[in-house]
Amino acid sequence: MADQPTDRTRVRRIPEFQVHERAALDAILDAGQVAHVAIVDDGQPYALPMAYARDGDRLLLHGSTGSRLLRHLAAGAPACVTVTLLDGLVYSRSAFESSMHYRCAMVLGALTAVPDPLDALALLTDRLLAGRWQEVRPTTRKELAATSILQLPLDEWSVKISDEDPEDPPEDVALDIWAGSVPITTVYGDPVPAADLRDGIPVPASVQRLRARTAPTT
Repeated sequence: MADQPTDRTRVRRIPEFQVHERAALDAILDAGQVAHVAIVDDGQPYALPMAYARDGDRLLLHGSTGSRLLRHLAAGAPACVTVTLLDGLVYSRSAFESSMHYRCAMVLGALTAVPDPLDALALLTDRLLAGRWQEVRPTTRKELAATSILQLPLDEWSVKISDEDPEDPPEDVALDIWAGSVPITTVYGDPVPAADLRDGIPVPASVQRLRARTAPTT
């Protein structure tokens, strides 16, 4: 399914980088882990990083009920949520043409409280720490009451992807200067136990699976 951009989500700078397929939006949101959420409060713009999860046609955000940002969002303030994945550095033959490979998604709208806070918290946990929800103790009512979980419908959005080779002019291509790109990848390191962890407690399956996802192959 293709998205028809609104006037607010139409890419104006290098419009050929805009991608209209909904699958591209889902792929970026599912690959990322941190969203920057921007609001305007009393005339002052703020943009803060937040953990998130995509659940079908909605984006889930959570934080403390004492958070000014969460209270502002829960009141229906318009918001802009962006997720950017940096995939590489592009080395052109000039500094002017050098750039980055990236995938960026932007979602506009107003957030509301989720009707299913415990289920949403479980989904968020397993989205960020796959399999962890079944390994930890149950969430208490006090903890749930202190947590604000909001949802943003994926109705108005924009995706921009840059994955091209360096775009040097012909006169620069003739120069003896290396050009190309350097990919950027994310890997998970070896787990580090907490300082107060008792002896004999093994690394759980959720952490082992996470490490195995990006472990080098031989």
